[in-house]
Amino acid sequence: MRVSALSATAALVVATLAGGAAPAAADTPAGPVLQADLDAGNGLHHSTGKVFYERVDGAANAVRIISVYVTGGDRDCAWVSWNDPHNADGWSNLTSEPSCSGTGLEEHPGLIIKAPVGHPLKVRLAAYHSDSAEVKHKDIEKL
Repeated sequence: MRVSALSATAALVVATLAGGAAPAAADTPAGPVLQADLDAGNGLHHSTGKVFYERVDGAANAVRIISVYVTGGDRDCAWVSWNDPHNADGWSNLTSEPSCSGTGLEEHPGLIIKAPVGHPLKVRLAAYHSDSAEVKHKDIEKL
């Protein structure tokens, strides 16, 4: 009897310790949700964007992109991107497609973006006129 009671007690202690470790990690509060507002152009070329993000706890210079909202101007297409130090042109898109001609686009990428310490993370709203491939209007905000 003593051996089985001891084994049962040991199993209970091990299960309690193992079960206690998982909730502790899950109970770690997420950081506050932050917002970067983007605004570029005017009149028929007015585009806007919003990026909702949170800092990644314990990671240097990293944020989780929760959601991205973008509306291209009536005569524009607009993208939201971040200043990716690993991309040849320095920017990587946060939206999978542009928002064009006054339509809105909402995406929830859940993406973690990282940069080396000392490289300030930024987001950019880049708007292109419908008849051009070059950025005509932009707004950049630091995260």
